[in-house]
Amino acid sequence: DVQLQASGGGLVQAGGYLRLSCAASGFNFDDYVIGWFRQAPGKEREGVSCISRSDRSTYYVDSVKGRFTLSRDNAKNTVYLQMNSVKPEDTAAYYCAARLPPCDLNGSSWYDYWGQGTQVTVSS
Repeated sequence: DVQLQASGGGLVQAGGYLRLSCAASGFNFDDYVIGWFRQAPGKEREGVSCISRSDRSTYYVDSVKGRFTLSRDNAKNTVYLQMNSVKPEDTAAYYCAARLPPCDLNGSSWYDYWGQGTQVTVSS
């Protein structure tokens, strides 16, 4: 079975940090780009970051550039989203998703597999 298991969310104060993980199984992880999306209550889902397959090129939405870092460990079939200097507006449910290339932060419907989401809450 295909699985994407997102973890690492929690409650953090503004200015703090969290590291989200997305562990994949059931498909050829190396062939897929991995994206992170988030959705806050009453808001549309937003693409946050994406990482390519082999060269590990990364893409970020403007609001997280310089604060978030996405990386992947293909040996562990895992992607990591390091979230630094978090802000209250980062509060949302975060989902990881996989698709064949290319990365696309605007086309969530093109992602084939989705994780269950992990909640991030940033207090002011």
